[in-house]
Amino acid sequence: MNRLILTVNIIIFAVYWLLRANVILNATFAYDLEQNFMMIPSEIINGQRLYTLFTSMFMHDPSGFFAGLIHLFSNMLFLYIFGDNIEDVFGHASYLVFYIISGLTAAFAHIASILYAPIISDLVGIPMSSDLTAGVVGASGAISGVLGAYLVLYPKAKIITLVFYFILPVPAFIFLGFWFTMQWLYGFFEISGGVAYWAHVGGFIAGMILALAFGLKKKKAQKARLSL
Repeated sequence: MNRLILTVNIIIFAVYWLLRANVILNATFAYDLEQNFMMIPSEIINGQRLYTLFTSMFMHDPSGFFAGLIHLFSNMLFLYIFGDNIEDVFGHASYLVFYIISGLTAAFAHIASILYAPIISDLVGIPMSSDLTAGVVGASGAISGVLGAYLVLYPKAKIITLVFYFILPVPAFIFLGFWFTMQWLYGFFEISGGVAYWAHVGGFIAGMILALAFGLKKKKAQKARLSL
């Protein structure tokens, strides 16, 4: 299932850019796809085009080819590294449900962050974006759920990481804990505007909760079967 999700994301990205380059059909058709399937917070709040909560999970940054390619590559790299282990624990069908729930939670977290931005800004004294009309695409929220689950299920696993000029094995709880902390900071200080950092936070927390509620039991049962 993890490989299928990877493949779907890559195919959709490739088809979209072939459309944008007028290789198949035309750029107008690509624009229509973008407008019809990206998630727009104001529409979700009004109960419109709710299907975009799902479709936007499989689209990537349409603003430029290289920006979109980097967005896709970074997401798919994280999914490739961490997703298989989570699927092994949850099982194929349950992993897909887990992935979608994480993505939906991430989307709602992003919407809530914008909806309540004025209140949060007053509390913390930091201005935050309150634009409910900006479209959102990307698998980042759902993949953040995978990262959250990995932190719960494999906290001591070693992640090969580039640290300054050295490649070192870093425990997952340090690597993912640092990543999660940075998402909070980026979200509050609006660093690299245009990225839905609160979706990352929401997805990560959802993944942790699902792993605590279901994943740990499944992992213990899996170990028990293997030890027989």
